[in-house]
Amino acid sequence: MLLTRAERRRGIAWGLTSLACIALFVGIAVIALLSWDAAGTQSRLFTAYTWRILCFTLWQAVLSTLLSVGLALPVALALARRPDFPGRIWIVRLMALPMGVPVLIGALGLIGIWGRQGLINGLLLTLGLDQPVSIYGLSGILLAHVFFNLPLATRLLLAGLERQPAEYWLLSASLGMKPLSVFRFVEWPAVRNIIPAISALVFMLCATSFTLVLVLGGGPAATTLEVAIYQSLRFDFDPPRAVALALLQIGITGIILFAMALLPAPDDHGATSGRASRRFDGRTLSARLWDLFAVLAATAFVIMPLASILAAGLKANLWSLVTSTAFLAAAWTSFSIAISAGLLTVMTSLAVIAGREAVADMKKPGITARSFAAMLAGMSSLVLLVPPIVLGTGWFLVLRPLGDVAHFAAVLVAIINMLMALPFVMRVLEPAVETHRRRTARLSASLGLSGLSRLWHIDLPVLAKPLLTALSFAMALSLGDLGAVALFGSNDLVTLPWLVYSRLSSYRTNDADGLALMLCLICLLLTILGTTGRKGADNG
Repeated sequence: MLLTRAERRRGIAWGLTSLACIALFVGIAVIALLSWDAAGTQSRLFTAYTWRILCFTLWQAVLSTLLSVGLALPVALALARRPDFPGRIWIVRLMALPMGVPVLIGALGLIGIWGRQGLINGLLLTLGLDQPVSIYGLSGILLAHVFFNLPLATRLLLAGLERQPAEYWLLSASLGMKPLSVFRFVEWPAVRNIIPAISALVFMLCATSFTLVLVLGGGPAATTLEVAIYQSLRFDFDPPRAVALALLQIGITGIILFAMALLPAPDDHGATSGRASRRFDGRTLSARLWDLFAVLAATAFVIMPLASILAAGLKANLWSLVTSTAFLAAAWTSFSIAISAGLLTVMTSLAVIAGREAVADMKKPGITARSFAAMLAGMSSLVLLVPPIVLGTGWFLVLRPLGDVAHFAAVLVAIINMLMALPFVMRVLEPAVETHRRRTARLSASLGLSGLSRLWHIDLPVLAKPLLTALSFAMALSLGDLGAVALFGSNDLVTLPWLVYSRLSSYRTNDADGLALMLCLICLLLTILGTTGRKGADNG
């Protein structure tokens, strides 16, 4: 037992408070959905429109998953086989960049490369082809999902390959295995067990995609459940249909999460280390050329939209945009929401960790304590079960009788963004806090330090960097989010992503490109600041 009785009580109290607050916020939204005009909702639940939206949501998610994971496998194999590839560590780090870029900005970058006036169609026109590539509709959605998820799948697959013992590669070389045999007996077993979990994760991300489909969907024929919910409330004002679609969305995400719980979680530990076991295979010219093609093609696919954002943004009058009233107001709103959401996320994560630590410190925790710890562990997954657009729909229905929902919008967006960032922040903070507690608990007890004195003298000097990392990640996610604000956005609540989207919708693409560049740089700067000094992130 490393905690005092008072510390255990405080930990349980903090954990219980955070659990109650999140359960209440999510529960009220879900209850509002379930209780809203049950007859009207049921009649909208089994219509041809709803069925078509559901089928398209699942179909595009299946295709996106197959493309993302299928294309990521040869890239991961090539990177694993070439530990001495020039610039390999930077290529692996590049694979993390799309995850730090706001989804809306990534979509604009893809339009710059694959759009009607984009680089690819321009090259095809010079070859005499009549713009065969369309960025809108199903093809654009698939292209965008692959852009964001291929790097993620590559990193996770690479981590699995690099965990193989070095003796396996030495043995395969001593046995003179051909490339097909190496893949069959060494590489495939390394990735076979993690591919289902990676595929489930990518499928979940694609099935709950909102911003990409909103920007690139191209009309009613390419609409997912989340976009249809948004359209039902913002444009058609049809609450029964929105509720029916929201309940379908909860059902789909619940099934996916249940399936994911049965699979081993993919681990990206070591994926950014830039180191790999010594390989003796793939020495032939054809193997070298294939690996070179796979790595360069994936690198170009990822880097071209990012370069397009930079090139298009620099063409805009950045000074005029930065000093404009619209930008300054949107930036103030975005930062206010982001700071609030970031601080809420960090405090909630620390409360959850304290509650779980208190239970773990008990000699013989009973079934109530174990259930409490399990609920705390699963609390961060609530936002996956009830996505932001569904939460927003529920609260829209709750607050509508009280007057203009826009009056409550900023608070709701901050809380929803907090829930969205919670899984990521927990992953950053929990290992750091647990390791620190194990190292310092006995010393603190022997010195009689607890409460604020322990926090100031023992905890903060060590946990300052993880806390900064968690805060910066949460703020970056909030700054780049369009999903929550799309439902509540108005003249009184304009964030930077909403400003970019509004400029794009009004065909002011030059302004949209400049604003997109600034938003992208802000989010990337926050991400870089959060990882400053974290040697483990790069050195394993």
